[in-house]
Amino acid sequence: MKGTWLRLREWTGQFWFLPAVMTALALLLAWTGIQLEEQYGIPDGLTWVYSGGESGARSLLSAVASSAIGVAGTVFSITIAALSYAAGSMGPRLLDNFTRDRGNQAVLGTFIATFAFTLFSLRSVQGGEDTPFVPHYNVTVAMGLALACVAALVYFLAHVTRGINMTAVVNLLRDDLRRALDRATRERSSESAAAAPPEAFWASGEVLRSPDSGYLQLLDTDALVAAAEREGVALRIVVRPGDYVFPNTPVAVGVPHLPARVLPALALGPRRVAGQDLEFTVRQLAEVAARALSPGTNDPVTAIDVIDRFGDALCRLQGRTWPPGVEYRDHQLRLVYPVTTYAGLLDSMFHLIRQYGSGSPAVALRLLDVLRIVVEGESDPQRQRELRRHAALTIEDARRDTKNTGDLNDLEARYQALLETSWRADERRPDARLST
Repeated sequence: MKGTWLRLREWTGQFWFLPAVMTALALLLAWTGIQLEEQYGIPDGLTWVYSGGESGARSLLSAVASSAIGVAGTVFSITIAALSYAAGSMGPRLLDNFTRDRGNQAVLGTFIATFAFTLFSLRSVQGGEDTPFVPHYNVTVAMGLALACVAALVYFLAHVTRGINMTAVVNLLRDDLRRALDRATRERSSESAAAAPPEAFWASGEVLRSPDSGYLQLLDTDALVAAAEREGVALRIVVRPGDYVFPNTPVAVGVPHLPARVLPALALGPRRVAGQDLEFTVRQLAEVAARALSPGTNDPVTAIDVIDRFGDALCRLQGRTWPPGVEYRDHQLRLVYPVTTYAGLLDSMFHLIRQYGSGSPAVALRLLDVLRIVVEGESDPQRQRELRRHAALTIEDARRDTKNTGDLNDLEARYQALLETSWRADERRPDARLST
């Protein structure tokens, strides 16, 4: 069910969907206006309705139709060219965001709907003395749609200008990351997490191999637990959202057998999508930083902006944790599935930035500062160790690639400050005080 909803959401988010709906509504409105006028005419007193003749209606409808489709074609073709150039430094997310933005879709829909409405209305205009007909209602609406097109054009230019700003793209990805973290994590509780069985438990199980290939976009855990509970089996999923599933490779193991309808709960697709795939959202931000640090772009300020957003996300994770990936029902094991780990999240965030920014002291300094701030507020000792590990990797690269002695001394001082902060955070832990 969730897989069907995911595909429907992807389908309705396509660039053509909203313009197609608006065009269909415009054609329906044009047909309705013509039918009303043919049956009831124009009541007296409606002074705001177009009152011109057949030649004026033809000229006005023709002008609106040609202008709407001409402006739409010119503006959108120039915009796509500009976006393609900007995507070289911001990544393909910029183009994807443009096509999925409802504002851009509404602007295109306004132009195309206006063209379809006026063209449909134009075909009903008839001259001569026998059966003359002028769709006065539709000509009036066409004039209103022409004004709407002007307003949409002004909005579109301002909207696109903001959209190709680097800070706007980074903030957009930050918001995606926040939503993904909120969905993927929960408040940490004092209850002990359910334990998964050892590997030997699954040795005699029935293995399910994927008949198809693609990225795992969605894992419907509710459907899997229901299927396992219905047949009284234990089920293990060996792939997680974001993994590329190759054909004829294992995706699930069932003990003592596989329940029915496992494959429909694993939604495969041609590309990674946000949602359950937390690392995909992280990698999009990391890719922006990596492109900014490339020799052709050389924009460390953008990389520092990305590091700040990662620090924001890690601070929001304090006090939150991932589900254990183990589901029991009535004290019976029903489902085991892989989940994102804190270490894997840090690797996705900082490996690319550290590797591409190893020759930039400004980037390394900010990375150490952000790691220190996160360590200072983090009470989990295991997470502190992972943060110190990335700090150690950063200072190791800096020692190798930093030529200026002053810059290296600054980096060493920041690294020592991080280690001291980590030590003080350990001292503040209740279990540390009890052990002393």
